[in-house]
Amino acid sequence: MYEHYKQPVLPFPAFVKRLVRHIGIAISILAVSLGIGVIGYHTLGGLGWVDSLLNASMILGGMGPVNALTSNSAKIFASLYALFAGMIFLVAAGVLIAPVAHRLLHRFHLNTSSKS
Repeated sequence: MYEHYKQPVLPFPAFVKRLVRHIGIAISILAVSLGIGVIGYHTLGGLGWVDSLLNASMILGGMGPVNALTSNSAKIFASLYALFAGMIFLVAAGVLIAPVAHRLLHRFHLNTSSKS
């Protein structure tokens, strides 16, 4: 997926294409995670679809829940989803940073094999 350090740096248009692909992957990860939260809040929390979307979005965005949950299963789901959302944030950030970090490291790579 990435060029070897002995290969030349990827041309900028190809880099932009790679970056757009990574953005799509990150959005897909976030969309699936949001879907898991919406379904969980709707089925276990007994919330309507819009309230479930709001709660899942707020947790995934790091803001916290909006509606109070009454059942124990809903509370357990909310706590597990909050932990899951924190990890998904890190994964999505890693997917977005990876091509930029690779390009920087590739561009500034120093040849460690010296001819002395």
